[in-house]
Amino acid sequence: MGGERIRVTGIVQGVGFRPTVWRLANECGLAGQVCNDAEGVLIHLWGSSSSLNDFVRRLRAEQPPLSRIEEILRTPLHDSEEAPQGFHIGVSREGEVNTAVAADAATCPDCLAEVLDPSKRRYRYPFTNCTHCGPRLSIVSAIPYDRANTSMASFPMCARCQAEYDDPANRRFHAQPNACAECGPRVWLEDNDGKRLKTDQGCDVIETAARLIREGRIVAIKGIGGIHLACDAGNQETVNRLRERKYRYRKALALMARDIDMVKRFARVSDAEMALLNDKAAPIVVLNAAGESLAASVAPGQNSLGFMLPYTPLHHLLMQSLAQPMVLTSGNRSDEPQSIDNRDAHRRLDQIADYYLLHDRDIVNRLDDSVLRLAAGEPRFLRRARGYAPQPVLLPEDFSVAANIFAMGGELKNTFCLLKQGRAILSQHMGDLEEASTYRDYRHNLQLYRQLFDFHTDIIVVDRHPNYLSTQLGRTMAAAEGLQLIEVQHHHAHIAACMAEHGLTIESGKVLGVALDGLGFGDDGAIWGGEFLIAGYLEFERVAHFQPVPMLGGAQAMREPWRNTFAHLLSTPGWEQVNADYAHLDIVRFLNSKPLDTLHTMAQKNLNSPAASSAGRLFDAVAAAVGVCRDSAAFEGEAAIELEALAAAHFAQQADDAYGFELQHGVLSWASLWSALLEDLGNGVERGIIAARFHHAVASAVATTAGQLCAQHELHRVVLSGGVFQNRLLLEQTTLLLRGQGLSVLSPVATPANDGGLSLGQAVIASAIAS
Repeated sequence: MGGERIRVTGIVQGVGFRPTVWRLANECGLAGQVCNDAEGVLIHLWGSSSSLNDFVRRLRAEQPPLSRIEEILRTPLHDSEEAPQGFHIGVSREGEVNTAVAADAATCPDCLAEVLDPSKRRYRYPFTNCTHCGPRLSIVSAIPYDRANTSMASFPMCARCQAEYDDPANRRFHAQPNACAECGPRVWLEDNDGKRLKTDQGCDVIETAARLIREGRIVAIKGIGGIHLACDAGNQETVNRLRERKYRYRKALALMARDIDMVKRFARVSDAEMALLNDKAAPIVVLNAAGESLAASVAPGQNSLGFMLPYTPLHHLLMQSLAQPMVLTSGNRSDEPQSIDNRDAHRRLDQIADYYLLHDRDIVNRLDDSVLRLAAGEPRFLRRARGYAPQPVLLPEDFSVAANIFAMGGELKNTFCLLKQGRAILSQHMGDLEEASTYRDYRHNLQLYRQLFDFHTDIIVVDRHPNYLSTQLGRTMAAAEGLQLIEVQHHHAHIAACMAEHGLTIESGKVLGVALDGLGFGDDGAIWGGEFLIAGYLEFERVAHFQPVPMLGGAQAMREPWRNTFAHLLSTPGWEQVNADYAHLDIVRFLNSKPLDTLHTMAQKNLNSPAASSAGRLFDAVAAAVGVCRDSAAFEGEAAIELEALAAAHFAQQADDAYGFELQHGVLSWASLWSALLEDLGNGVERGIIAARFHHAVASAVATTAGQLCAQHELHRVVLSGGVFQNRLLLEQTTLLLRGQGLSVLSPVATPANDGGLSLGQAVIASAIAS
C-alpha cells in the first residue's frame, strides 16, 4: 500500500469539493485527509495503486457542479509517513494565494424544493443555500473561502445548522453561507422614510412586496450582488415613471420571469437559449421578442427582450406571487454604480423607489447581472459579471510561467485583469470610468482584488490612450510602486484577447485581426476603429482600415449621430452635390437646419474634429440618415442597436442587394454606399430594407478585404472582435462569408467583444513581451 500527495487546483473551494473527496475516498477504501489551502485543495491518500487511480478518475467525473478542476498533480509520499486510520477533513491552511474564487450561483433544485415545502424548516426562507448554490464572490473578502472571511461571519450558526455544516455526508458540509430563519440574515420591508412596514394579514414581507409591485409601485430589492429596482413590466405608466426617476430614458430594461413558460409568452426561446436561462449563472439572455406584449417602454426601438430567471430564494418567492414578468434593473441613477448598501440605497434611491425590500447580509463585492446573446451558434457576452466573475480564463501554456501582470482595462465597459501562473482573472464589469462614482468603485475593486487574491504585481499594463483614467491611474501606480509599465494599442488588445481565449500560443503564428469599434488610440496618434491588423501577441501591423472621417465636435459626435452623417456626406460624395441632388430628402432638410458652415470650417481646419476610421461612427451616420436616433443617442451604441433591429426582418431577403464599397490602397471607403442609400431614400424604399442592405454591405466589405489580405499575406485565420461585432447580423454574415472562402474564423466567446475584454488582451500581450 502506497501513499500519494494530490494537489488539486482550480475552482475547488466553497463548492463542496472536500465532502466529495471525503465520500470518494471512503467509497474507494482509502485513508488520509483533505484540506483547503491558498493553492486550492491538498489531499494525502493511502491505498492500493488501483484504488488511488480509481479515486482520481472518479474525482474528475464526479466533481461538484460549481467546481472546475484545472489540474490534478500526483506525487508519492515518503515511506516514513504513516497512513492514518480512516479519512478525515482537515482545517484550512494559509499561504500565498493561488486558488480561484467561485462565482455566485443560482439556487439549486434541492434548496428550492426546501424553500417551497411547508414541511421543511427552511420553508420560505430567502437565504437558503448549500455547497451547490448561493453567494460566493459577492460575500467574500479574503482567501481561504471560510465563513470568517465572508459577510456571514456575523451570523453564528444555530445547533441544527452547525450539525449540517459539520456532517461530511450533508450537502451543507462547510457551506459557508449556511443559515436558517433562526440564526441567519433577515429580510424586511421599509417605506421611503425607512419605517418598517407591517405585512399583509397571512402574508410575509415578500408577498407584501409582490402586492406593491402588482399595484404599480417601484420596489428596491436587495439581492446577491446589488440592489435592484423592480416594477410591473406590463404597467406602462409605472415603467415610464421608473425611467423618468432613474434618468434612463431609452436603454432596454432587464426582465425577470417566474419560469421558462412565462418567458415563452413574450419571446422565442431556442434550446440553447433555454440552457443559458437555466444555467447556474442565471444570466440575462437577450431573446427575440414574440407573442404577448409588455409595456412598450421596456425596450423601445428594439425587437428583443432581456430575460433572466430567479437566482435566489427571495426572487423565487417574489415571482411566485406575480402573474407576469417584472422589470429588474440596477438600483442606481443612469451610469452610476449599482447600490449595495442599505443606507446608501435610501440616500441614492429616495427619489426613485417607493419601498425597499432589504436584508442584513452585507454585499462585499458589487456584481451587476451578466448579459449574453446567442450569435453565430455561440453564447456571447455583452456583459460578464455575476455568475461568471471571477472565474479565470485558462491560457495557453506559454503564459504559465509569466510574471504577475495587472492589466488596467479601458475607459468604457471597463474590466481589469490579474494574470498569474497561466490563469487570467477578469474582474466583473465595472462600467464607464468617466462617471466619477464608477471610477471610485473601480479603484476600490482594484485594491480588493489584489487583497483577495494576494496578488503581488510585477508589471502594470495600460491602454495607449493618454486620456483614459485607467491609463493615468496605471502610470501613477507603476511610478509609485517602481513597477514596469507596458502600453498596449487598443485594437491589438481586442485581437489578442480573442486569440488567448481560443488557445493560440505565442508560437501559433499570426492572424488577420479585424477590430471594429467606436474608437481607440492608434499608433499614429489618430483615432482608429475600423482596423485590419496582421497580429501576433508580440506585434501587429495595420494593413487596411476604414476611411477616416472627421468627428465633428469631438466627443459630441458620439452623442449626436447626425454629425456623423454630415461628416460622411461631406467626405463622399460631397455636401454640395448631395444638397443639389437630394434637397427634398428629410435628412438633407434636417442637416440644413444645423450650423453647417461652422461644421464645414471645423472639418477643414481640423478644429475639434479629429479624423476617425471608426466603424461605430459609420453605423451612427447611417442610422441618422434613415431617421434612427437622428438628433441624439441616449446611450453609447443606441443608434447601431436600433439600426440592427430595423434590419433584422429584411436581412435574409437583401443579400443580393447589398450596397457597394471601394477598397483602394488599404482604405475601405463608402462613396457608392452613400450614393445608393440616398437613391433608396429618394425612392421611398422602406428604411428597414435600407438598414439590411447596409449591414450586408459592411459584412461584404469586411469579408472581401480580409480575404484579399489573407491571400496576400498567406494567413488562414481571421479574428473578429470589437464592440461593433456584438451586432448579430454583422457577426453571422461576416463569419459565413469568410468561412465560404475556406478561412478559419475566431470571435470572442469567453469574454465580451466590446471593451469588457480589453484587459485580457492587454495582459497576454504584456506577458508575451515579458517572457
